[in-house]
Amino acid sequence: MFQRVIKFIKKIINYILGLFSNDIGIDLGTATTLVYVKGEGVVLCEPSVVAIEKDTNRVVAVGDEAKKMLGRTPGNIIATRPMKDGVISDFEITEAMLKYFIKKVHKRRVLVRPAMVIAIPCGITAVEKRAVRDSAERAGARSVELIEEPKAAAVGVGLPVEEAAGNMIIDIGGGTTDFAVISLGGLVYSKSLRIAGDEMDEAAIDYMKKTYNLMIGERTAEDIKIRIGSAYPLDEELTMDVRGRDLISGLPKTISITSIEIREALQGPIQAIVDGAKMTLENTPPELAADLIDRGIVMAGGGSLLRGLDKRIAEETGLPVHVADDPLTAVVLGTGQTLNMPASLRRRLVVSTKLDF
Repeated sequence: MFQRVIKFIKKIINYILGLFSNDIGIDLGTATTLVYVKGEGVVLCEPSVVAIEKDTNRVVAVGDEAKKMLGRTPGNIIATRPMKDGVISDFEITEAMLKYFIKKVHKRRVLVRPAMVIAIPCGITAVEKRAVRDSAERAGARSVELIEEPKAAAVGVGLPVEEAAGNMIIDIGGGTTDFAVISLGGLVYSKSLRIAGDEMDEAAIDYMKKTYNLMIGERTAEDIKIRIGSAYPLDEELTMDVRGRDLISGLPKTISITSIEIREALQGPIQAIVDGAKMTLENTPPELAADLIDRGIVMAGGGSLLRGLDKRIAEETGLPVHVADDPLTAVVLGTGQTLNMPASLRRRLVVSTKLDF
């Protein structure tokens, strides 16, 4: 009885605090962090990068400013990404990054902390879920709820996830690609691959090294992917000049490459994503698979913008494939909409952070 009274009092306190707080939804991505503020929409989109002093661990820059430092810092400063493959690889730096972003968007009084809904990959462990929650709480959250990224993306693009019908979504981020079939607010089948945009960048770096003896950095590789990368033959193939360091002479060098070459370089990650989509369909119950014939597959996340990837998946699965109107914000919009949902549906969407031991 006493515990019920305490629980009720906590609910009342949280409700009152919620009246004075800008509750937020966060897409805590490997490459980019986006923040949604209740009543305002998406207010922040910055790289998940932090620059720190090596000796003191003092944070020098976060987000856009820190990304400009990647590959260009002096010996005493390190520009790093605290998220790897969709999960936290450095807790202290992630906490500092979250504090910075929360302070930037939460404009109310310091004593009133925001409630948060944070999107996570569907394949992470209970320990990794708990790590995300603990980092957010230490960074200043009043309460934290977690939602799997494909669920958030499905909500964000407007799929009827609460209906008893099959909805398939592929969310291609920086560190992970999540595949899910959703019905009645739950995951009927889900799969998470730690192959996504970052692996495409690495594939481009390896190709330039092996083919041209040219060393390029992460930012150049990402630029190549965005400007001339493709997963399907283009009507008009593209070319691009690439600058880097010659591995033989050690001197700066510029070469010209084509979209045909980069398409070949990206074959490994692209084929893994296509195979993941086919495996998801193979594990989907027949009744829900029948729904997908008409509804098709929806793609979200920055990786879905790779030219021709939707055509490639459609060709190999035989289903219509649609890219979300704004794939970059689909997940964070889903977290924001979850903040406003009825408690019954919200409980079906969010995931537990209880440990299994």
